Amino acid sequence: MHSIKACQKLLSIYKKEILSKKFQTIQDEIKFFKETKQIPLTELIYYSEIYSFEIQLPRSDKDSQLESIKRKINKINRFFLYNMDFVRYVNSGATHFDKEYYTRDYPDTFHITTSKFYFQDPEFCTPRDMLLGKNKAFDSLLIYFDQKKFRITNGLNDKLNSFKPIEKIHWPFSNTDYVEMLYALCSKGLGKQDNQGIKQISRKLEQLFDIEPKDVYKTYHEIKNRKNSRTLFLDELSKSLLIEMNKSDE
Repeated sequence: MHSIKACQKLLSIYKKEILSKKFQTIQDEIKFFKETKQIPLTELIYYSEIYSFEIQLPRSDKDSQLESIKRKINKINRFFLYNMDFVRYVNSGATHFDKEYYTRDYPDTFHITTSKFYFQDPEFCTPRDMLLGKNKAFDSLLIYFDQKKFRITNGLNDKLNSFKPIEKIHWPFSNTDYVEMLYALCSKGLGKQDNQGIKQISRKLEQLFDIEPKDVYKTYHEIKNRKNSRTLFLDELSKSLLIEMNKSDE
């Protein structure tokens, strides 16, 4: 609840400032609704969803708890499916609709997405800033529910302190190398059994490696457009492994 109240308070402060001042440029308005406001908004959605889920979660029946999690995950997946075009727009790093999506000048063309307990003020919301916040928050919620399912399945739901933070492995390679490896693992079938996409797999790898990948989809398209080998990092890995194998044979 503390996180929820803190996010609501910050959004209220933002709202007062926005109503009392005008943006200097359209780009300033886009930046605010696309980036600045997203920080507390995404956290508000994330923690509100968790709070709502936890207070309704059955306390004793493991099967009922797992079923509740399954319904939540299915609901999130339906959200991504229903908003597929917008999710692709965000993930691709495109900006050509930013003016329509993240300013308040196009409410009739792009209707504001409503929700039952999030901020919904036409003077403080754009047609897609709420949808962007939900997209980001729901990505994190999938990780939360995966971890919750693991704890319940293994009888650890009330023993959160038994989880020790994993010391992350230093990632000595580039962001492009990471994206190449990520897509290679997914194309080979990693996450397929649980119907997890690139973003969900990446979030889990980030718990293992000390990297915060940037522009994953854009970087992937750059990799695809390479003129020579499109798998430079994988080629280097293969060469390194073969050299190591040859050493051990000597």
